[in-house]
Amino acid sequence: MASQGPSLLKAGLLMLLAAQILPPASGCNRGAYEIKIDEFCQAKFRLDMMGLERSAWCSWPTTMKIYEELTNCTHQVALKMDCFWPNAVVDHFFMRVHTDYFSDCALTGRLLHDPPISILAPFIAVPVLMTLLMTAAVVWRSKRTEGML
Repeated sequence: MASQGPSLLKAGLLMLLAAQILPPASGCNRGAYEIKIDEFCQAKFRLDMMGLERSAWCSWPTTMKIYEELTNCTHQVALKMDCFWPNAVVDHFFMRVHTDYFSDCALTGRLLHDPPISILAPFIAVPVLMTLLMTAAVVWRSKRTEGML
């Protein structure tokens, strides 16, 4: 039983090493997948986007359906080619799409904003007042205990 421990450890390390070195056992051809999503998905997306005015490219309600079709297309091609989705190829593909079509869009509608002062003030005032109150209570109590011993 004691000799089985080191052999299991060696087998586990060997499996871990093999998983890092050997190519994955997936039927996905990443190069072919990239070509297919460029041919099918990006070509249709490009045509759909060219059908819009360039000023409408940054309007999410206008481009949402086109973008959703692009996302769905990359997923369907991945399923047909036995590729995982999402994957690094899709990430790189969408980074290119965003660089080509949406890099000039302002982030104004998507930026986080501070809450109104009526909500923010209590979240600031209550901890400050509690800290002051607790400090005063500790000082008051420490002065009172001198005569109690």
